[in-house]
Amino acid sequence: MKHPIHTPHAPAAIGPYSQAIEVGNLIFVSGQIPVDPATGAFAGDDITSQTHQSLKNLRAILEEAGSGLDKVAKTTVFLKDMNDFAAMNAVYAEYFTEPYPARAAVQVGRLPKDALVEIECVAEI
Repeated sequence: MKHPIHTPHAPAAIGPYSQAIEVGNLIFVSGQIPVDPATGAFAGDDITSQTHQSLKNLRAILEEAGSGLDKVAKTTVFLKDMNDFAAMNAVYAEYFTEPYPARAAVQVGRLPKDALVEIECVAEI
């Protein structure tokens, strides 16, 4: 059975989806853009600040489900511009430790609210 996860410490869903869904011992976290849940605005206008906020949002949802970044098995990173890969990667490395999650990183045409980055994950609970 699937169970929705919601926390006020991450931005509310802006469409017909859940922040995350728990199924068995897994949690599937929807893509997190860099919206600060306290203000509703982007955390900044550069890839570094936006990556930090996206990962903070991801962490808040995981913690609400009784999980954490250390239990992430797979992430997908969506970038507006692949030229931001190195800067995103430097921030990403601050949040994850070895063994690192499996990951895909792709450049996309456009992200919600014109964000520079969006990150989703699958983790163990």
